[in-house]
Amino acid sequence: MREPLKPIHRSRVRIYLGIKAFRLRRYFQWILDGKAYAKKKQEEKLPHVIFTHATPLLRKLKDVEMWLQHNKVTNLRLAANKLNGIVLRPGETFSYWRLIGRTTRHKGYQDGMVLFHGKVTAGVGGGLCQLSNLIYWMTLHSPLTVTERYRHSYDVFPDAGRTQPFGTGATCFYNYLDLQIRNDTQQVYQLAIRLTESHLVGEWRAEMLPIHTYEIYERNHWITREYWGGYVRHNEIHRKVFNQQDELVGDEWITENHAIMMYEPLLEQGECSAKTGEAAN
Repeated sequence: MREPLKPIHRSRVRIYLGIKAFRLRRYFQWILDGKAYAKKKQEEKLPHVIFTHATPLLRKLKDVEMWLQHNKVTNLRLAANKLNGIVLRPGETFSYWRLIGRTTRHKGYQDGMVLFHGKVTAGVGGGLCQLSNLIYWMTLHSPLTVTERYRHSYDVFPDAGRTQPFGTGATCFYNYLDLQIRNDTQQVYQLAIRLTESHLVGEWRAEMLPIHTYEIYERNHWITREYWGGYVRHNEIHRKVFNQQDELVGDEWITENHAIMMYEPLLEQGECSAKTGEAAN
């Protein structure tokens, strides 16, 4: 049985010390955990697209100033350059933050939108969750294995315009809220990331055509009124597996989500299933 979610308020000193401790632990893990981390890039693209997806760079969000989103585009461009072309060989692990590194002004990162305990604020390198969300969503449509992913603790914006199930993103915060993906297959994969004038575009590519395709959907979507007065949203994410004849050969549980809602739960839910990667997030 899950423990009830509620907003947590911590002192600035405790937050500062906690971040330092978690980051130090992650540095040691990168050195001592025995994983073979992907680090090699390849300019030539692998021949076959396993899955592609695009999300809009600029969206009008309630109470969010547009300059934060314009700065986010700069941040995404810098981070995308670190990831574009990365090759993931059999047995290797992709680590989002190990490849991107720390986002600092010295590297050109700007103040972008950051969600901190459910509130929108500005922070250097803000907005990179859009990139981790994109990579996670694409990975769910591939044979690659997600070994580390963190769900969003707060549901900040209503579902208006949503085309993916709630809870199919991956929050990130340097460096301990990481996204890690392992290649348990026998073929090489490659991540391609680029920015157009209007969208962030990603691809997982491979040496051979995929054997399976996937449909991501949700089950058991419900909202609870908590004892402290707020609402918490819940669901489970599953995926259907199809063979090359489009026959259903598997139905897998992926994860569950629980998020504190930062708005009244009065809007209708968005579309809760997606089989292609063309729709925007």
